[in-house]
Amino acid sequence: MNIVAHEPDLLPKIRELYSRRPEARYLQPWELQSLLYSLGYSDGLVPEAEIAAAVEVAHTDWMPDEGAA
Repeated sequence: MNIVAHEPDLLPKIRELYSRRPEARYLQPWELQSLLYSLGYSDGLVPEAEIAAAVEVAHTDWMPDEGAA
């Protein structure tokens, strides 16, 4: 089953996932796609592009110098 879901509040969910599971910070968007679904953060598979955009912003939370460029 390949249900595609759009998550308007994906960034807070990514931030929560990173705070609860720090090892998730090193996963690629395609890996986070199924993790978000299996842990109940989404009702379906969120498009990888949406995850990648949220991850880019969330990474600046943990590494602020990267976003300063």
